[in-house]
Amino acid sequence: MKYFIHKAVVIGSGTMGAAIAAHLANAGIPVTLLDIVPKDAAANDKKARDRIVREGWERCLNAKPANLMSAELKAFVKLGNLKDDFGAVAEADWVCEAIVENLKLKQDLMARIDEVRKPNGIVTTNTSGIPVSAIAEGRSEGFRKHFLGTHFFNPPRYLKLLELIPTADTDPDVVAFLSRFGEYRLGKGIVLCKDTPNFIGNRIAFGTGAFAMDYILKNGYTVDEVDAITGPLIGRPKTATFRLIDLVGLDVWDHVGRNLAPLIPHDRLGQEYLQAEAPSKLMSTMLERKWLGNKTKVGFYKEVRGEGGKKEFWPLDLNTLEHIPPTKPRFDSVKAAKDVEGLGQRLKVLLEADDKAARLVKALTYQGFQYASSIIPEVADTVKPIDDAVRWGFMHEAGPFETWDMLGVSETLEQIQAAGYRAALWVKEMLDAGYESFYQYENGEKVGVYDAVKKTYAPLKRPEGRVLLKQQQIVSQNSGATIRDLGDGVACLEFHTKMNALDEDIMNMVIEAFDRLEIDFDGLVIGNEAENFSAGANLFMMVVGAQQGMWDMLEAAVRKLQDINIRMRYSPKPVVVAPAGLTLGGGCEITMHGSRVVAAAETYIGLVELGAGVIPAGGGTKEMLRRIVNPVMRVENAEPLAALQRAFLQMGQAKVATSAEEARAMSILSPADRIVMNREHLITEAKREVLHMVASGYRLPAPELIYAAGRDVLAAIQIGAWMFREGHYITPYDHHIAAKLAYVMCGGELTRPQWVNEQYILDLEREAILSLFGEERTQARMWNILQTGKPLRN
Repeated sequence: MKYFIHKAVVIGSGTMGAAIAAHLANAGIPVTLLDIVPKDAAANDKKARDRIVREGWERCLNAKPANLMSAELKAFVKLGNLKDDFGAVAEADWVCEAIVENLKLKQDLMARIDEVRKPNGIVTTNTSGIPVSAIAEGRSEGFRKHFLGTHFFNPPRYLKLLELIPTADTDPDVVAFLSRFGEYRLGKGIVLCKDTPNFIGNRIAFGTGAFAMDYILKNGYTVDEVDAITGPLIGRPKTATFRLIDLVGLDVWDHVGRNLAPLIPHDRLGQEYLQAEAPSKLMSTMLERKWLGNKTKVGFYKEVRGEGGKKEFWPLDLNTLEHIPPTKPRFDSVKAAKDVEGLGQRLKVLLEADDKAARLVKALTYQGFQYASSIIPEVADTVKPIDDAVRWGFMHEAGPFETWDMLGVSETLEQIQAAGYRAALWVKEMLDAGYESFYQYENGEKVGVYDAVKKTYAPLKRPEGRVLLKQQQIVSQNSGATIRDLGDGVACLEFHTKMNALDEDIMNMVIEAFDRLEIDFDGLVIGNEAENFSAGANLFMMVVGAQQGMWDMLEAAVRKLQDINIRMRYSPKPVVVAPAGLTLGGGCEITMHGSRVVAAAETYIGLVELGAGVIPAGGGTKEMLRRIVNPVMRVENAEPLAALQRAFLQMGQAKVATSAEEARAMSILSPADRIVMNREHLITEAKREVLHMVASGYRLPAPELIYAAGRDVLAAIQIGAWMFREGHYITPYDHHIAAKLAYVMCGGELTRPQWVNEQYILDLEREAILSLFGEERTQARMWNILQTGKPLRN
């Protein structure tokens, strides 16, 4: 049977249900969100009968970070209740249940769904702890064939993990379809799970998290110390340990842990710490006080206002249960490890040390290895689902077995045992059989994974056609960038400086890529597999050059970026830019000059130069005029001021789109540009777009004139900027930079409006930025960003 999802229904408008509905809207899927009717609602008052679902949806819309990738996407979501609007279930291709964790309520709801669902309609539960098979008990054969668990992680937009839990009755074709749909349409990393308690992600999180809490309390660590140690230093997010619990919610954390304990009586390691007295007492006390974390603004951290009304987060003293001013813990082992490149090497430094921080890292690492190995083969036959669940569900840099491979399995096993932890027997059996690592590697890439049941490596299949840059032939490279041959006549230019900041090496390699494109290739992709496409120009080079008076060098660097972008825009062969993550300043300008953009959904892009004390001068100002002002001024008798103000504010406030969809609304992406939900498919899809453009007979665009409004409109914009300064919304120096930007945008002191060529605006951009480079306050802004990562409002 052929499956498709054109309409969906989510039942339950709580935190998870509403966020799942929002993410379906992100993927462009019309969805109806349903919830119960309030007991006191009148039969003829539809607004009152929808109160619960409406309030749940409003909480979802107001949540930070945003659940929707663009506010306009809420149009995909309809609201209703389970009595008046249950007919939506009969029309849905997918019904996802996300109501309270109560088996009886879920079973009763499934009975209602069974009566009306389409013959090929898929039904899933988002339960996090109830056995999936139990929820489907008593249902029809057709229902059971189309039923499984879909366990999203919160928030669904940002956490990649989607656990699929089929039952013995689930049709394999349904599992295959939903796996592909989840990966390609929703952008998820799919982990197939056995129907075991808490599946994989939460099972290992609470099996190791319960130990961590007990160890922390027994050994006198502070909240500040733990979060300083257990964040990016050891390959985990900045939320570390206690910030993560506050984010999730202490009530949710406690609920999942308490539900898990009775379901795993056989799990000796889990039981020991899930039922530990000290953590249980701490959590109970905090829950009694309604200290639920971020949702109540008090948990392991409390939001307070410091001097001048500045927001501060005070950590909880775990002994007195009072919130205290934050501290900055210092440890020799952390100092020695923090600048070491590579997670494996950093951990080795920490594991070889013996101070308080190192002892915590040892305990968490070794117990993590112990517990992860102990739940195989109960939850999975190989280590890969566990590693994937930890990386995708909790944003760790590597899963436990990937980390163990980095450290060396055999030598680390001895250290684990010496520290009093015992790994599962199958690990030693694997080593004794001659398998030295959990993964099989070829040229640094995983090609197989150890199967603890079959006691041999199982091959890892890469999806057909998937492009992995490291496996592509190198054509040319320098320290800043690499040109690779992707096959089929397509090349890829890959940046690899720190934060992919644009420097001389990258610029030179871009020029070489364009030269080779003209002769050797049919099309070019500009993209990489790093976390961020490009954070913009190399500020260090710019500020040092300015302070040393290297004006010819600076002028040449700006001109080179402008020339590169113009050459890209008018390339006779297609150039597809594939941004992801931070794409700021010059990175944004490169993106806007591509023949086409194929962007990752989570692309954070914008022209942020004013925060660094300059204006967009790599063609960014010109492009905003071309994209926002030009279309308006092609209409007869149109007035330019509103369009110019929109572009001016967007650049003047250094706005950053919080998604690729938002970037489209800001005219940074065009209607023809594509958005890819799954970051891992980005380069593959960018290559596919190049080939499509070649096959379609790509033609370069005609040169386009830019509308320059002249001095009268310039005066109007300057008055608006002056009012902002007088109202203390911007600083006097913000106003000074804004005046330069307005001058460029209006084409200077032209006595009348006129259409000018692109180079005219580019020359004004270059003149403005060079003058700003010489300003002390611009240089101070640049140094502040370099030293603190934050803009300075001087």
